[in-house]
Amino acid sequence: MQKLYKIQKFEGASMHYIELGAQDVKRLSKAGNKRVLCILNGTLLIHAAIQKTRDGLYYLMIGSKHLKTLGIKANATVKASIAIDTTEFQFDLPEELAEVLATDDAANQIFTGLTDGNKRGLMALVNMVKSSDKKIERSLLIAEKLKLGITSPQKIMKK
Repeated sequence: MQKLYKIQKFEGASMHYIELGAQDVKRLSKAGNKRVLCILNGTLLIHAAIQKTRDGLYYLMIGSKHLKTLGIKANATVKASIAIDTTEFQFDLPEELAEVLATDDAANQIFTGLTDGNKRGLMALVNMVKSSDKKIERSLLIAEKLKLGITSPQKIMKK
């Protein structure tokens, strides 16, 4: 079900979001779920998490890169279809990381045993870089660090 949402921006911050109404939150957060798939303007699929402010506002963050892809800015209206994310990782597994894990059993076993949040964090580290070569390089670094016992995405990039 598509609905219209306004792209908003938190005051004093550069973060963009769409606000979720009470009915949306109730429908999407069954059994404690927080992860959703959001299709914006019928073209851009993003994995997102339902977030809540201290004031009780529920929202989905919309990254600047997504706005750029859609060619829109704050205060624009978007059509969005939002559904519970039932994908395996609830995030896009980079092809490069998938290939490294497929060829490194030890790293793959450790990765498989991580929390879903840590898995998504490591995938995000790979997705942060644009070139395929850099993604491969980062995926190999992640595999090596996993085998050294470093599993936290925050610590993986530290030397």
